[in-house]
Amino acid sequence: MNPHRYILEPYKGRASRYHCPSCGKPAQFTRYIDTETGEHLSPTVGKCNRVDNCGHHETPKQYFESNGITAKPPQRKQPPVIRKIPPSFIDTELLKTSLKAYELNYFVTFLNNHFGNDIAGQLVSQYFIGTSKHWEGANVFWQIDIAGKVREGKIMLYSPTTGKRVKEPYNHINWVHKAVNSPNFNLQQCFFGEHLLRGSSKPVAIVESEKTAVIASYFYPQFAWLATGSKEGLNPDKWKVLRGRTVKLFPDLKAFDKWKVKAQELSKIARVTVSEYLEQIATDQERKDGLDLADYLLKLDLKQYTPPEHEQAPPPTPSRPPEPPKAYTPPKQFIKPQPTIQPHWEQDIQELETYFAGITLPAEPIRLTAGGTITDLPKFIDSHLNTLRANNGNPTFIATLIRIKELKNIINN
Repeated sequence: MNPHRYILEPYKGRASRYHCPSCGKPAQFTRYIDTETGEHLSPTVGKCNRVDNCGHHETPKQYFESNGITAKPPQRKQPPVIRKIPPSFIDTELLKTSLKAYELNYFVTFLNNHFGNDIAGQLVSQYFIGTSKHWEGANVFWQIDIAGKVREGKIMLYSPTTGKRVKEPYNHINWVHKAVNSPNFNLQQCFFGEHLLRGSSKPVAIVESEKTAVIASYFYPQFAWLATGSKEGLNPDKWKVLRGRTVKLFPDLKAFDKWKVKAQELSKIARVTVSEYLEQIATDQERKDGLDLADYLLKLDLKQYTPPEHEQAPPPTPSRPPEPPKAYTPPKQFIKPQPTIQPHWEQDIQELETYFAGITLPAEPIRLTAGGTITDLPKFIDSHLNTLRANNGNPTFIATLIRIKELKNIINN
């Protein structure tokens, strides 16, 4: 049992080391953690490993004294709990700047040629499909979670005529956080299309490929279509958002058995079925090629097709082979969709400032659930509000926002 309440975070790779607030060097700063909760203190509380060149070392004691907090003594009866490192997020501005130049986007060109401008525009807007300069013609499939946070962007390259992924001379897949060289990025993926679950009671359909989810959403709009991004992407970290929902899995032909097993695990939190449609109609060659639902849907004659209204309707049988690619015509300029992502805490800060300015502060000390006892309320409030104003929306400082909100709730009660 560690006798100290606060210790320097043990090394667990680069993700456990941070930018030094003094010298700015990446992966050189070790932060203090609370051995009871596993949480960090302020981002400045820690020690720079560049002792001779920087020497920054702010201890928990110094932090508590400067913020008017009396630290709680260590509780030795309970073992320390190390907090799981939270996911990193992509700057929303990167997403916004990608929602243009669709005339250069090969995947959008394919959608436009196959479905026409209007339908292609709806699909692009619905899934926030972006354009990337990483390769000529590349697109970005953004992973936006149910809370509206941008978890990641998957950069891919498709043929503008066939809609197939470009795999020669190499497989064209990359990640936005790598392309922009984001240091210490903790990648925790979510479903592609997960943002569609927010405020929706639709049954959920899950496929492997992002392209398939986009295309199937036109043919079966009664489902919220999500994609795992890979055969192994159907995992517990992602499917927590499916709790209590009705879910139908549409595995590729080579993934049916694996997804049947996954469905049994997922059934503990959701009502799950697995589509056997492709297994029933596939030829030996199609099974060998590992076709997915999109390969069959793209063979449909759109002139004779009407999206079904009944959510249990089986996929239609293709009426003819795919048409030859149409001559390329640049898609019309799509209206930029505005993601419902609010990364800043402006409203929270204003409400807190108004609240504390309009009350008489208690004279006695106040004990927080975590982080000790506040003995100097004005100093605590000023330091926390100043920190929030200077770092508005920075997820690193979310604990600061939580602590001052907890203080408000305690005073109100």
